[in-house]
Amino acid sequence: MTDPESPIVYIVDDDGAVREALEDLLSSVALGSRSFPSVQEFVGAARADAPSCLVLDVRMPGHSGMAFLAHMAECGIAMPTVMITGHGDIAMSVRAMKDGAIEFLTKPFRDQDLLDAVNRGIEIDRTRRATAAETRHVRQLWEALSPGEREVARLVVRGLLNKQVAAELGLSEITVKVRRGHMMRKMEARTLPDLVRAFDRIHA
Repeated sequence: MTDPESPIVYIVDDDGAVREALEDLLSSVALGSRSFPSVQEFVGAARADAPSCLVLDVRMPGHSGMAFLAHMAECGIAMPTVMITGHGDIAMSVRAMKDGAIEFLTKPFRDQDLLDAVNRGIEIDRTRRATAAETRHVRQLWEALSPGEREVARLVVRGLLNKQVAAELGLSEITVKVRRGHMMRKMEARTLPDLVRAFDRIHA
């Protein structure tokens, strides 16, 4: 059975020989891959829920790689991208990097240069996925708080003491202490800095 966390590399290049060569290279280092002859086919295909990296050709018939790179976010695709081209120049490289590419390689490139870029992309995506998962978890914890516990949390992260929170909300200090204790436990926060970090994560 395939590990759902096994990384996968997507290749988009209209040259079949290039796609095959890249698939063979990635396979030689035990990296799974899927290749597509066009941006349209890549966008329309189902993508694995796993750490990934995109190897994208700059120039292709129809929707070019450069144009797609600039609009990936609009397609709901957040994937570290390595641009490859047989006709690159410095201006194109700068533009690609500004649009979010992590590397720009001109054909013929060294196999190791591509592998290094792909592995870096996979690690970037692995970190992004872990951060997103943690944010989802913290948001679920926040949603589980009662309205009163959220009110207390919002004031506590501003640095207010229990007495000040009580005055602000028109509550007794003991009520604030109880709500604060419940809130900290539900948010899995052992300290005030833990709570502040969690609050910042979901209210950034």
